[in-house]
Amino acid sequence: MSLVFYYCSSSPKSDESPGEVASKKNRTKGVKERPVSLVKREAKEEYAVKEQIEPIVEEVIQTTELTEEEEQLPSNPSQEQQAPEGESPDAVGAPAKSEDTTEEAFEGKLAVEAGSFEAEAAVEVEETAVPLPPIPDDFVPDDSRDEATQPYEESKQFTDRPGSQEIQEAEPESVPEPDADLEPEVESVPELDAESVPQLKSEAVPELEAEPVPELKEEPVAVEEKTTQEDSEGNAEDQPEDMLKYKAKKKKPKLLNKFEKTIKTEIDAAEKLRKKGKVEEAVRAFDTLVQQYPQSPRCRYGKALAEDDLAEKMRSNDMLLKALSTYKEASALPNATPDLIKATLKKRAERQQFLGRQRGALATLQKLVQIFPEDMALKNDLGVAHLLIGDNKSAKRVYEEVLAIAPSNGFAKVHYGFILKSENKIAESIPFLRDGLESGDPGTDDGRFYFHLGDALQRMGDDSAYKWYERGHQRGHFASVWQRSLYNVDGLKAQPWWTPKDTGYMDLVKTLERNWRTIRDEALSVMDKTTGLFVPEEENLREKGEWGQFTLWQQGKKAGESCRSVPKTCGLLEHYPEATGCKRGQIKFSVMQPGTHVWPHTGPTNCRLRMHLGLVIPKTGCKIRCTNDTRAWEEGKVLVFDDSFEHEVWQDADSYRLIFIVDVWHPELTQYQRQTLSPI
Repeated sequence: MSLVFYYCSSSPKSDESPGEVASKKNRTKGVKERPVSLVKREAKEEYAVKEQIEPIVEEVIQTTELTEEEEQLPSNPSQEQQAPEGESPDAVGAPAKSEDTTEEAFEGKLAVEAGSFEAEAAVEVEETAVPLPPIPDDFVPDDSRDEATQPYEESKQFTDRPGSQEIQEAEPESVPEPDADLEPEVESVPELDAESVPQLKSEAVPELEAEPVPELKEEPVAVEEKTTQEDSEGNAEDQPEDMLKYKAKKKKPKLLNKFEKTIKTEIDAAEKLRKKGKVEEAVRAFDTLVQQYPQSPRCRYGKALAEDDLAEKMRSNDMLLKALSTYKEASALPNATPDLIKATLKKRAERQQFLGRQRGALATLQKLVQIFPEDMALKNDLGVAHLLIGDNKSAKRVYEEVLAIAPSNGFAKVHYGFILKSENKIAESIPFLRDGLESGDPGTDDGRFYFHLGDALQRMGDDSAYKWYERGHQRGHFASVWQRSLYNVDGLKAQPWWTPKDTGYMDLVKTLERNWRTIRDEALSVMDKTTGLFVPEEENLREKGEWGQFTLWQQGKKAGESCRSVPKTCGLLEHYPEATGCKRGQIKFSVMQPGTHVWPHTGPTNCRLRMHLGLVIPKTGCKIRCTNDTRAWEEGKVLVFDDSFEHEVWQDADSYRLIFIVDVWHPELTQYQRQTLSPI
């Protein structure tokens, strides 16, 4: 799978649908302004800083405007994105290739989805689920989180939870919230996480292009709900004392310039309306202030925040685009304070990611880093932005720069380790992943990082892998030490092995077993051809050997050309929508040659079960383990297991093994869930 797919998916602690997430905002408290007595001294400081950054800011605005023109979005998006193909819970190393434009967009409101590494469409392999895709130099992820998310969607009645799906931003705090002296009980602007990614596949990064606004569609991906403050407090015991002191001393952002302090009462009144949820009135109030004080950056920033909140309330992409424009206007005004410029452009980048405009967000973050080169959190965000478009090389360089300056930066460490693992540098990745997780820094408590550290340790023969799986389970990322899928629906029956009767799909099982020779003969006819129809497994799941597959359905979509090669087999399956309509699975032939070993791995979701029909099975030497129960295939018989549990395969026979794999929806999913769950 691509790094993007799993990176874009942040690691939420609970499963929630986009609609549910939309109503829950992570906010930080407002920021009190400095006493009037300090106005003169502050004014001098502000102007001194402005003289240094204004030329850069002007360039930032010009670049941002160019990016916007190049990626204009339709006001009424209708294009739907799909989640990445493939099955490896890799987000920072996700394969697919398409721009995150929808699925993650809505998820992005709380955790930047496309930001998350969920964007690839990697081909899922046989008993696979957790591929570690090698990342090509030109890797460009599919926004899976094309993986897809629709920016604003209706809420669902169920929760699809990426155990560690959403990607959190490096910044421990959300964008500075204005006016702290407003009522304390009122929450401030929601924090966007950059995360779910999400599975990264490599692809050359294209030039900036127009990126359409995602269609208003519902995405089941869950988002991290706890605030950054809670996240920090939850890990406080694991954080170095000096880091806690640093956080305590963090300065409050100065959003008001000298003149704006004279109209603070008016700004506070408008801000109070916004914080109380009276967003329509807040928009009107700030609009009046903008007309009255057109050169006030703070008034325009307040208007952008109000428009942003109104867009969420209305679930309107048009309104969100208007907010993006207002953010740009606020950052372009000459008297904006450095803190306001940072807050405005950071918020703008987050909302661009929310809409799937990854390259626009990347350009904004590049300018932010140019203006504030000492801000490591912004550099970490920039690294995530590179990952979200599949530019792993640039992301790697960014994290190397961060670690050269701040070697204990946990966020940079886990992401750097994740990239190394995607490059199959298993041993090298372990210390970075481990140290990053042990740091307890915000953004590190993500199921994907626990998953990849454990997987790397397993491949090195280190049994301490299960200690990290257990820790991930205790942190709420995995259903259990054995069941480590990241894209889950809560409450589904969980057991490694199933009987055909337990599934409720006895008609399908009987059809497969009754016609197994016909299915086998068609598979053999395809194998006999020299057209290379069987594709090698590419998710880095093999320790050694050869393993090929021939796919008929993927993500609920029929591969017409493939089915023309095996018409009888496809004809039999057309009658079973539980299989052909399973958007989180595949139907394919799998051939494994002697001497092959498949690493222990898990599938990406608990929403499916996997059927294996034996076609050509050597008498000895072929076996499959799921948890601690090992079984063997039989010709003409169906084995059923839940591949979200750890499983491993050995082929030590003296001839090839051929099976037919059919994924089906978990029998406890409702029809509504089957129709609305995003593809994987």
